[in-house]
Amino acid sequence: MCFLFAISSMQAQTVNDIPLSELDAEYVMIVGTGKFLSNKVSIELDFGQKTKYFGGGKEQKLLDENGKKLELNSMIDALNFMTQFGYEFVNAYVITVDKGLGGAQNVYHWVLRKKRQ
Repeated sequence: MCFLFAISSMQAQTVNDIPLSELDAEYVMIVGTGKFLSNKVSIELDFGQKTKYFGGGKEQKLLDENGKKLELNSMIDALNFMTQFGYEFVNAYVITVDKGLGGAQNVYHWVLRKKRQ
């Protein structure tokens, strides 16, 4: 029964209204931004989809089975999550963004590739 629950909850996560189990992309990028006064990161998933920022597309945020933003603890948590859907780590880099008033924020970019079978 636990196995069936794990399978059904795995298929319920979506990005851009597409279930992660049905994502047809060889490469994806996890983009993580630190949350203010929190150890958690805000995660977005880029697989080449149209985004809401350009041309009225949809968000890149991962959503749970209830349509709420999926909370992950860290980039490693996000990587472990994505391995459930057949992706493996390729490369990573960080960009530091100036937030004004002397503040800066790291934005983490991790490139993943679908495992070949």
